[in-house]
Amino acid sequence: MKTSLVAIGNSKGIRIPKIILEQCHIKKFVDLEVQEDRILIKSYNEIPRKNWDKEFHKMHKNQDDRLFISDSIDVNDKDWVW
Repeated sequence: MKTSLVAIGNSKGIRIPKIILEQCHIKKFVDLEVQEDRILIKSYNEIPRKNWDKEFHKMHKNQDDRLFISDSIDVNDKDWVW
C-alpha cells in the first residue's frame, strides 16, 4: 500500500488505516525497528512482565540465574556499603 508522509514539526509521520491497526492489534503504542533499509512497525506489548516465566526458565537452563551476592552476607552489617 502506497501512502504519503505527513509533516509533524521537524519529523514525518504516516497515516495507518483503521483496518490495519485492528488487524495488528495496535491501540496506542508501537515498537519501531530498522532492518536494513526497512522500518518495521510492530504492536507494542502493553502487558508488563509478559513471558517473563519463559525467560526465567531459559535463564535457569543456561545457568544464568545464579546470585551475584551470596545469601550468607549480612546486609545489616555496619561495614556493608550499598
